[in-house]
Amino acid sequence: MPALELMQETGKVLAWRKKEGERVAKGEPLLEIETDKAVVEVQAPGEGILAGVTAHEGAVIPVGQTIAWLVLPGEAIPAAGAPAAAPSPASAEAARPAAAAADSSAQAAGGGARISPKARRLAREHGIDISQVRGSGADGEILASDIQALVEAKGTHAPAAAPAAAAGGTEVLGIIGRLMAERTTQSWTSVPHFFVVREVDAGALVQAHKKLRETVEEARGVKPTQTDMLVALVARALAKHPRLNASWTGAAIRLNPDVNMALAMAVNDGVVAAVIPKADALDLGEIAVQRRDLTERARAGRSRPADIAGGTFTISNLGMFNVDSFTAIINPPQVAILAVGRIADRVVPVDGKPAIRPMMTLTLSSDHRVVDGARAAAFMNDVVEALREPEKWLR
Repeated sequence: MPALELMQETGKVLAWRKKEGERVAKGEPLLEIETDKAVVEVQAPGEGILAGVTAHEGAVIPVGQTIAWLVLPGEAIPAAGAPAAAPSPASAEAARPAAAAADSSAQAAGGGARISPKARRLAREHGIDISQVRGSGADGEILASDIQALVEAKGTHAPAAAPAAAAGGTEVLGIIGRLMAERTTQSWTSVPHFFVVREVDAGALVQAHKKLRETVEEARGVKPTQTDMLVALVARALAKHPRLNASWTGAAIRLNPDVNMALAMAVNDGVVAAVIPKADALDLGEIAVQRRDLTERARAGRSRPADIAGGTFTISNLGMFNVDSFTAIINPPQVAILAVGRIADRVVPVDGKPAIRPMMTLTLSSDHRVVDGARAAAFMNDVVEALREPEKWLR
């Protein structure tokens, strides 16, 4: 079971794209897995024949546990094909990526015990008193596997994953909605946010978009949006401001070598942050193609592991919903997010006289542990300059 995201403890097998005994090519779709964040399509890491499948559809498997083998023709799977024993809760916890463990935000619970966010949610869903649970993690931390074991022992069942209207006008959140609620609460209550706001004349952006749209469509077969231009311009500005493209590890600042732009996308049950890797090195057409493909997969619930991994900075654009301005919540371990409002005509002073110009409001949310006011202001200055001369910055 692959680790597809930070803090992932288990994955649910939704479907195998290949049957046992079939030949599999490297990079070919192999199975679909559901995590707390999304449904992802896992590609085969190598070529061979699918054998020894131990995790069937609907199974919830700890990260790191063997679920199948890819073997050569005539090759036997290890231990004569015996199913891999389920790891202990402690070893399942250890199988998570080191970055996930370092980024874990276990909270105090019960009689001084600690509990992971996912375990807390599972306990709440199943009505389990966490003060009566003995944790198997480090220092007695209660893990999701501990709660899951109690659930199975009691024979209880979790509520349906899909959102549905319940009696009394309440609504059961789906997977993405629950995760968004947990992570935004964690971020807002633990990350020291501060905000920098700039208004910018978007006239040059509008004109450049009209000019480049047909050219890119002829070359790439897709019309770039104004959001695509924002991704390209902001990514280039980020390359000059490494602190804004950094990550907070809990004890230190990690300066990320690549600008991997996450773009907040609305889906049925919440928001998915799809990632365009190395966006500062891509031309507008490449960004437009990647954004289109990411959007299609996200809205179909078929995001791939790489689609949602490794983001270093996020843009959230609500301009298409006629929002003038807003403040966004940081997506840890990232240290900043840029909220973009709509472009609307306003009366502003130009050369000392009132004029009507297409204006846009940008709001930067920053983590004060990593970014100070001067750094945030300098970054916003470059973003504004890029929007005023977009063609120069896109060369």
